[in-house]
Amino acid sequence: MVFYPLEKIEVTPKEWELDYKQVNLRIETGDVISGWYIPHPEAEKTILFFHGNGGNISHRGDSLYIFHKLKLNVLIIDYPGYGESEGQPSEHGLYQSANAAWLYLTKDKKINPEKIIIFGRSLGGAVATDLASRVKAGGLILESTFSSARDFVDVAFPVFSYFIYLRYSFNSLNKIKSVKIPLLSIHSPDDEVIPYKLGQKLFNAAPSVKVFLQIKGGHNDGFMQSIRPYMQTLRTFIQSL
Repeated sequence: MVFYPLEKIEVTPKEWELDYKQVNLRIETGDVISGWYIPHPEAEKTILFFHGNGGNISHRGDSLYIFHKLKLNVLIIDYPGYGESEGQPSEHGLYQSANAAWLYLTKDKKINPEKIIIFGRSLGGAVATDLASRVKAGGLILESTFSSARDFVDVAFPVFSYFIYLRYSFNSLNKIKSVKIPLLSIHSPDDEVIPYKLGQKLFNAAPSVKVFLQIKGGHNDGFMQSIRPYMQTLRTFIQSL
């Protein structure tokens, strides 16, 4: 119930009229993961984007277009088993993928870590929080994410929660306490997948300078339904870093 990967890459940034570079990164398991680096000629900052548990990078066109409108470089990666990435998805594999993406930006591209903003949506929020707890980035943006796998099960399946064995913890609640960089958290009370109160719980536990944006709409389309305040808040937060 955790991972819903799709292998077929349906479109590329070329169809969205965006220049891009295909990126292939080897992680600790030896598997090679796939991604796109999408530069902007006027960019001063770079978004490292971790998507949710379904589909692959070719289903994130709306977000990539928004980041481009905000004049940001973007690196988006697929986790093991997603898109053209090798291997099978696992919690550790997601964290390894984040490590490889970070090293690509800071070592290969030689981008100043303080110019990198880590962005995670849904399950990607757990990946983003894990990475942000271990590196010194410029900022962290979490959208429609949760505090931990156990909290999610307790809320989503309260009757059966005691009997459900969890293979993965995704314990962002503990890790957020080590995140010292500015945080922007975004969530909708209408979210039908990730309970709003779990996003609030994670936000409340963060010790850093932080901003919370409440949007409208469902889990997958809330940011588009709230596009004007969404983009304005992103722009203001990014400019403040």
